[in-house]
Amino acid sequence: MFGRRKKNGSAQDATDAAGEDELLDGTDAGEEGGDGTDAEEAAADEAGGARVNLPPAPRPDGPWDSAEVSKPDDGRVDLGGMFVPGVEGMELRVEVAGDAIVAATVVLNDSAVQLQAFAAPKKEGIWGEVREEIATGITQQGGIIDEVEGPLGWELRAQVPVQLPDGTGGVQLVRFVGVDGPRWFLRGVISGQGAAQPETAGLLEQVFKDTVIVRGEGPMAPRDPIVLKLPNDAQMVPEGVQQEEQEGSRFSGGMGQLQRGPEITEVR
Repeated sequence: MFGRRKKNGSAQDATDAAGEDELLDGTDAGEEGGDGTDAEEAAADEAGGARVNLPPAPRPDGPWDSAEVSKPDDGRVDLGGMFVPGVEGMELRVEVAGDAIVAATVVLNDSAVQLQAFAAPKKEGIWGEVREEIATGITQQGGIIDEVEGPLGWELRAQVPVQLPDGTGGVQLVRFVGVDGPRWFLRGVISGQGAAQPETAGLLEQVFKDTVIVRGEGPMAPRDPIVLKLPNDAQMVPEGVQQEEQEGSRFSGGMGQLQRGPEITEVR
């Protein structure tokens, strides 16, 4: 879900708002026959007008579609629509829109990457279009954008204006990365040290590349978020609350307990 939202002054919300764009009008994909791709392509044509997007590029190093991985849960956390690799010492947070979990954030030391997957048309990628929309939104806020070809392909390195806790203005450095897959698109937002010094973000970039997306066969309009779920043995820990790891939890030893991160404001 890409939608502009009211800023509440926090750096996180400013980053989220910059990374989102216009929400597509609701499309009743179920009215189309087959697997719903006709509805997806029609919605894309309506939203994109005369634009022409290239087919998804090859992904020799990932991220992966669930059909491309024999054991997606091997070394990964099952979030339903997404399998996120487990890395020693990481903290995993989930983010919600309304009652739905729509994003996962991996925090590792002083860096983080937010992972969010969306439905996409069958025959074309949308990352080029989304990149342009993100850049436009940030520059309209007075930010600065640099489009570069990085380790994950074309990405945006942004200086996003934010309001600091003391009320003064500041700048947050953020990297927007994205990859088009078969009928899905995965966006990553890298922040912290991994954005300020991209050469230090190798492990977070590997998490992004080793993520597995479960698109499902049901019809979805392009840019609809692929909804996630909590693992069966996850424990929700409110942000800012410290809790001892329980012995035997899948989150002990390899990652922090699952936490609920900053909520994404629902857009209608």
